[in-house]
Amino acid sequence: MRRIRKTFKRPKKAWDLARIKDEKTLLNNYGLRRKRELWKAEEALRGFRRRARDLIASEDEDQERVLLGKLSRFGFLSKRMDLDDVLALTVNDVLERRLQTVIFRKGLAKSINQARQMIVHGHVSVDGRRVVFPSYLVPLEEEKRIKMSKESGK
Repeated sequence: MRRIRKTFKRPKKAWDLARIKDEKTLLNNYGLRRKRELWKAEEALRGFRRRARDLIASEDEDQERVLLGKLSRFGFLSKRMDLDDVLALTVNDVLERRLQTVIFRKGLAKSINQARQMIVHGHVSVDGRRVVFPSYLVPLEEEKRIKMSKESGK
């Protein structure tokens, strides 16, 4: 039987007013349904930054190229960046590459919440296949191939 591990970590301090306010604004700005989605994005960012710190310490250029290539494919970094720029990434950078945000920024939906609804209802296809996950991280090359289905009214 496959053991499923957690994909996020809860905050250490539960009632930190500044963190709660920041999370609430991010939830509203990016149309997230619950804080768990924000925590997953933060965990992904922590993973990128952890790998960058390890690569700075080990000076493995092959793995460094792999990490920088992956981040540049997703649009987090441009081609000429280095590991210090990976450490400067924020959770906003990760949230901007979600399918829900990309659809709203392209003008295919009137609001961020409508973008989420259209994705969940199956009206969005990326590179010819239907994607029903608003949290799907869109690579730069697939961003041009996002299409709305005929039934969605767009």
